[in-house]
Amino acid sequence: MDGGSRNPEGGIVLAKPVPPPPAPRLYLATPVLEDPAALVTELPALLAKADVAAVLVRLKMTDQRTLISRIKALVPAIQPSGAAVLIEGHAELVARGGADGAHLDGIEAVEDAMETLKPDWIAGVGGLSTRHDSMAAGEAGVDYVLFGEPDAKGERPSADAIAERLQWWAELFEPPCVGYAASVDEARAFAVAGADFVLVGDFIWADPRGPTAALMDAEQAIGLGHAARLEVAKSEAAMPGTAKAEQE
Repeated sequence: MDGGSRNPEGGIVLAKPVPPPPAPRLYLATPVLEDPAALVTELPALLAKADVAAVLVRLKMTDQRTLISRIKALVPAIQPSGAAVLIEGHAELVARGGADGAHLDGIEAVEDAMETLKPDWIAGVGGLSTRHDSMAAGEAGVDYVLFGEPDAKGERPSADAIAERLQWWAELFEPPCVGYAASVDEARAFAVAGADFVLVGDFIWADPRGPTAALMDAEQAIGLGHAARLEVAKSEAAMPGTAKAEQE
């Protein structure tokens, strides 16, 4: 009987089929912005070309009043597409700028900002150098964990190490995981590994063809990676039944 298995006493135990995981979605990081005017003009058309779940707004440091003004300028260019607006750092400015949440750096930042952000706004976190920190962030109630972003020196783990961390998290923990992709190839690899979202940024804006072509390529790569992941899962699910048939 489909969806069931036989227990040691000979009865049939019914089990609901596990639905396949949804395809990862894009998470777009802006350049570090001083004057957002050009991006305000560009973003609506760009976001119409791909399924972008959220935009990470990265702002050059200045006084709070100016930062809030820049956030308020960007929010109407992003939210109508259905994408959430997250601010890099500056949890205290989320509500005042009309954003949807903040991306925090490290477990200490999570501890400092959760009271400000929860329960009304999104709290995501990166800068998690150890598995212990990642688990602590999950226990603190963050909405996602990010793996693979560069550190203060611009260094980051290998793509294989990032994929391994994503796979570990996806298999064991409930909060979504995000893979920081520095290329289209990494975007595909992180989709295969089980990322719920793939963060893309600098290579999108640096593409000589323009960000639209690069973003669409990244989305296609994620789709291919997800399809490959489903094929692997399908093959693994079929193996026990095949082995049983051979034994019989």
